[in-house]
Amino acid sequence: MNTIPTQRRVGRSTAVTAGFLAAALLLAGCAGATTDDASDDASSANSSDIDPNAIIEAGISYTLNGSFDPMIASGAVTVAANWHIFEGLVDLDPATTEPYAALAADFPTKIDDTTYEVDIREGATFQNGEPVTVDDVVYSYERVLDPNSESLFTTYIDFIDTVTAVDEDTVQITTDFPFSLINERLGIVKIVPKALVEADPEGFGANPVGSGPYTLVSAVPEDKMVFEAFEGYNGPRPAEAAGMNWNLLADAAARATAMSTGTIQAMEDVPYIDVDTLAATVDVESAQSFGLLFMMFNTDAAPFDDVRVRQAFHYALDMDKIISTGMLGNATAAKSFLPDTYPNYNEASTVYTYDPDAAKDLLAEAGVTDLSINLLMTDTGWVKEVAPLIKESLDAIGVDVTLDVSQSAAQYAKVDSGDYTVMIAPGDPSVFGSDPDLLMNWWYGENVWTEGRTNWSDSDEYAQLRTLLDSAVQEEGDAQQETWNEAFDLIAEEAVLYPLFHRKLPTAWNSDELVGFAPVPTTGLSFLGTGVAAE
Repeated sequence: MNTIPTQRRVGRSTAVTAGFLAAALLLAGCAGATTDDASDDASSANSSDIDPNAIIEAGISYTLNGSFDPMIASGAVTVAANWHIFEGLVDLDPATTEPYAALAADFPTKIDDTTYEVDIREGATFQNGEPVTVDDVVYSYERVLDPNSESLFTTYIDFIDTVTAVDEDTVQITTDFPFSLINERLGIVKIVPKALVEADPEGFGANPVGSGPYTLVSAVPEDKMVFEAFEGYNGPRPAEAAGMNWNLLADAAARATAMSTGTIQAMEDVPYIDVDTLAATVDVESAQSFGLLFMMFNTDAAPFDDVRVRQAFHYALDMDKIISTGMLGNATAAKSFLPDTYPNYNEASTVYTYDPDAAKDLLAEAGVTDLSINLLMTDTGWVKEVAPLIKESLDAIGVDVTLDVSQSAAQYAKVDSGDYTVMIAPGDPSVFGSDPDLLMNWWYGENVWTEGRTNWSDSDEYAQLRTLLDSAVQEEGDAQQETWNEAFDLIAEEAVLYPLFHRKLPTAWNSDELVGFAPVPTTGLSFLGTGVAAE
């Protein structure tokens, strides 16, 4: 294994400004985007002096669990790994979220309002040496579209009616209605080898085979994942290193130590307390993410069926104190469903500024007195830091709060049984896509969130939201934005499940060692187009 000594330097801290990230995300949510900038970024390593035999060493913060099968993979680690193992026809660049032709030779050709044709990249092969065929493409879509698949992603491509073979290298995709986000959504489905999956679905989930630039060699929970470059890859994001070792370092202190000593060359999820220390010797960038902390109510449980009570809880929170003290400044208070760095951002008509008097007045108007709650919260490190501050704010308006902080699985078991009134938890579906429709449908789709967790699905307001979302995806430009703005306003006003803040994600890396690396505005690390500098 080749390693490069760390070269220290002083003051290498950088920060993503809102303007920069907004520009980087400008094309997200716009069909027909070009790939020029994304291609230039991804190939930047090619023009540099790179050691093709080097191994990238990375520090990963999340636990490895679950299947790698892209039809069901939803864990932070497996999703990030699959960026390197698999390809969709059109994928989103993990760093910029811009769409680019991946397994497709080019963007889909629009035949009419509901028909597209896509050519597969010539000479594309899977990592087992088998060619990628139109049958593999059709099969990959059909299995995710199959309602019996129980795939998490079926709802995000349910606008697709059929995927059929036209000839040996072209598929035709028809949609149920004109859908303006085709380039942003096709990558939800990663193309898999039909014969291999059908022969052993469970085995495929443990030993994935895709057409991407890296092959997964081994994956040992609580230790490491080993990848090697796929020599047969001929696509737009080639491996620039001989392999990668993803060191699974869930302990934040161990991750920071590995970064500071040069054991690893990049790490995700830099502990906020370690940002300044690491920035003295390596690059640290805090990217504003969509990732949020939300407050969710069981609307079947009085008094939280009353919108005034839900709004009171939001007005009660001293977000400045919560963010400055609990998050050490690494978050932005929500003024809408999206953070203001997103191109489709629009400030909501209801913004929950800190106003404890308004909160008390709303509770009084709703006839609520002597309210006691058991507040569920997950035990994620940074969530635990803000928990007592949230309790302090709610206690101050006369709510008797008992904190119940535990593992996510245990808390959601209570939620799914209906045994809760209020929950505060983190979430970030932007790892799957960044368009507003996908992000809103994660929590407000016709799914477990609305039908079983918030119990909001039978309300008139929810029916209104569904009409707005279903209309927006068939619109474009200003008309689409205006419809999404109405949805943002409705979600904010109803406050059934609504963000408290959007967090910033600090990533650390050594730019003297890694060439072409860029942090991503979500969980995970991407090394597409990244190489190791030659000594």
